[in-house]
Amino acid sequence: MYLIQLLLPVCDNSNVAFPRQAFDQIRQEITERFGGVTTFVRSPGEGFWCQGEGPVNRDDIVIFEVMADQLERAWWRQYRIELEQRFSQAELVIRASPIERL
Repeated sequence: MYLIQLLLPVCDNSNVAFPRQAFDQIRQEITERFGGVTTFVRSPGEGFWCQGEGPVNRDDIVIFEVMADQLERAWWRQYRIELEQRFSQAELVIRASPIERL
């Protein structure tokens, strides 16, 4: 079993919040495909990163988590590309970890 996490920005590159509908659509798509999703949207996390010698960048993020028996890498890769276009991001992080259900 795998835990797949989508790290999504709360705001666009101009610091304008994405509409709630953007996240509702993702919730619906994931639920329809995998049978459920857990969202962490009420208290955004903070992401920090550097690119080379430049300043430290910061994003508020929400996290969507999905448990799946199989890791459909090609599907997730294509979905990441689609989400990058929807959110106008150079790169979004989707990560997967093997887990054991207790």
